[in-house]
Amino acid sequence: MALPKAVVKRILTESGDGGLRVSGPALDLAVVAAEEYISRLATAALQSATENKRKTLMDADITNARARVG
Repeated sequence: MALPKAVVKRILTESGDGGLRVSGPALDLAVVAAEEYISRLATAALQSATENKRKTLMDADITNARARVG
């Protein structure tokens, strides 16, 4: 499943000074990078839930995963 390009583009442009434009190839790379980050985050969060003998991800799992992944 791919992240919608429009969402990633909006995040990029809203993070700038308002005048930021994003080229097509740059947007494609940003989408891939975001998907890779979310995948690493999910893996770390799942590990946290498993360590706590749960199958459900909780907010603490995501918080712990963010600290691990960066």
